[in-house]
Amino acid sequence: MTTRVPPSKSPSRRSFNRTIVAATTSVLAAPALVRAQPKKLKVGVILPKSGVLAQLGQSCQRGADIAPGVLRDMYGVDLELMNVDFESNVNHARSRAEKLIADGAQLLVGPFDSGAASAIAQVAEQRKVPFVINVAAAPPITEQGYKFTFRNFPTSVDLIRNGLSLYRDLFQATKQAPRTAVFMHVNDTFGQANRRAIDAIFPTLDYLPFKIVDTISYDPAARDLSVEVAKAKATKADIVMLVCRLNDSILLVREMVKQRFNPMGIISPGSPGMYEEQFYKALGKYSEYAISNVPWYAPKAKLTKVVDTAFGKMFPQDKLKFHALNVGFTFEAMMIAADAFKRAGSADGQALADALRATNIAERMMLGGPIRFNAKGQNTEIISAAIQNRNLQPTVVLPAASAEMAPVFPVPDWTERK
Repeated sequence: MTTRVPPSKSPSRRSFNRTIVAATTSVLAAPALVRAQPKKLKVGVILPKSGVLAQLGQSCQRGADIAPGVLRDMYGVDLELMNVDFESNVNHARSRAEKLIADGAQLLVGPFDSGAASAIAQVAEQRKVPFVINVAAAPPITEQGYKFTFRNFPTSVDLIRNGLSLYRDLFQATKQAPRTAVFMHVNDTFGQANRRAIDAIFPTLDYLPFKIVDTISYDPAARDLSVEVAKAKATKADIVMLVCRLNDSILLVREMVKQRFNPMGIISPGSPGMYEEQFYKALGKYSEYAISNVPWYAPKAKLTKVVDTAFGKMFPQDKLKFHALNVGFTFEAMMIAADAFKRAGSADGQALADALRATNIAERMMLGGPIRFNAKGQNTEIISAAIQNRNLQPTVVLPAASAEMAPVFPVPDWTERK
């Protein structure tokens, strides 16, 4: 006996087709949903880990290395690092950036050099891949109308303006003031940008008590600075205003000791070198009392303590204090990337750039206001501190609210150092 299905229960051809279409659409939609919400961002980290900037690039790399673990806990996203060395060579920086993007990098971070940053920014703009600068100060980088370049570091103009205001604070705090200065600077992209900033800003500052009697430039890769130091000594300037890198700052101080050039102090208005660990190791007692007016980390900030703990676990033989600027700004660049990635919900270049443009991070480890970018992709909320070398380590001496010790100025002669 055959049982027939009542007509009301039998599916029609039309309803059957609708069921098949709906099921097929559901299956096809599922992978698209997964692709739209990736869990991992591939970050190309471009740093100078060999060549004249090697020590600085290696220091920055530490900030990148600790970032994935800390940021996974903070944002719930994974960062895959694609690390490359551009060997302190601007042309290599361009080619490395192009290869990183070809290999799948979805965002770039680096490079601790203004010339390299300019080259990478051009590549990022052409390929529409976001580029977050950790350290580089030349103003033109964010004056080109780029839509994919973002800088969480002051321009040389802001760096010098902030640094020169700390000269005034130093002289007021110590009740001592020089009358003359000799300005010495590296002649690379960074040094030239700082010179232009000083040439433009210094004449407008009537609160500084000294005049610049001579300007002396030199190659950051130089192996002998005896002639430059002799010229500086001949000016009989009260202070040396120095824009340097690491290796040249070591050479310069050694030569000053050798030639018995004893100014009231060596004060940088905003450059690396004299607060780096290798500076202390190479010079010992002669590294003492140099002052660098630079962006710095907030020692008491909650995020600083988190980063310090992670740094200590990964690099137990080292101390965050000796890498503060390099690690701090590199870590923050990675944090900016993670924050944008989470908000964008996508690794698409345009979506990430749009999210980066809307960045507003209040809790940070570096001194200054919230991390936000203006229409040019520049963060303008960063301040500087006066870092004086004391007891063979970088120590905040100004501003007073953040000071760990009182500043010493004038400084003891070389022969009186202990």
